[in-house]
Amino acid sequence: MNKKLTLGAVAYCPEVVTIWDGFKAWFQSHGLPFDTILYTNYESQVEALFAGHIDVAWNSPLAWIQSERIARNLGLEALAIAMRDTDQDLSSLIVVRSDAELDRIEDLREKVVGVGAHDSPQANLIPLNHLAAQGITPHVDFKVLPFDTLLGKHGDHIGGEREAFVALIEGRCDAACLIEGNYQAFEREGLVKAGSTRVLSTTAHYDHCCFTAIAGRCDVSIDQFAKLLLSMSYDDEEIRPLFDLENLTVWLPGRTKGFAQLNEAVDRFGYLDDFVVRMNKQFA
Repeated sequence: MNKKLTLGAVAYCPEVVTIWDGFKAWFQSHGLPFDTILYTNYESQVEALFAGHIDVAWNSPLAWIQSERIARNLGLEALAIAMRDTDQDLSSLIVVRSDAELDRIEDLREKVVGVGAHDSPQANLIPLNHLAAQGITPHVDFKVLPFDTLLGKHGDHIGGEREAFVALIEGRCDAACLIEGNYQAFEREGLVKAGSTRVLSTTAHYDHCCFTAIAGRCDVSIDQFAKLLLSMSYDDEEIRPLFDLENLTVWLPGRTKGFAQLNEAVDRFGYLDDFVVRMNKQFA
């Protein structure tokens, strides 16, 4: 029998327990000894991956970059094994009120921009980097109003984005940053009157979560895990409700080209420096 493969996931909502209990049963029924460990934050999960407490981490995009940089500095290789179809080619938006006299990014100079949590790629790091790349610097050319909901979960929730969007509607900020899918969801929910907001600017496409492993560790089980994962079908009645909860229709092979913007953002803002240095010292 193969060694049990242990996967780490962050419990950013109660449904995570249901999702991974269901996938655990499916993997075990298909011949892969499998278990999960749930974490309250991604930093603990990244640390657990390098400590060998887990074999695979279901990582946020920021946790992938943390893992990739730590591995590179330690002479190791981080592998992006797989991701959801819904993790690819996403965009974030800078949204303003429709009646605002804001037509260009430059018009945000000396304004207030609402953002999600400090560790949210989609509602903070990537859109603020987008604005900086267009010539206006956060905290210098405009004020940043953060909503630090559930720090440590890397924006894998809608709390901070919702609060930023509500602040925009209520006039507490002049623009709000959020992922396109949540903007559409907020409109469907009726959180805002149709036509009362508009998109000022859109980021380039980027990718989101991925399963991460360290090359050379538990290779056989990880190969079996990847093959089984990619074989899952939405037509399978056992799998379909789990896919719906996890917001995907098919698992795809992992790719890393979609993390360029986030890499640029963490370099621009020096966001990961302290954590990566600490992990490198701990595992050197």
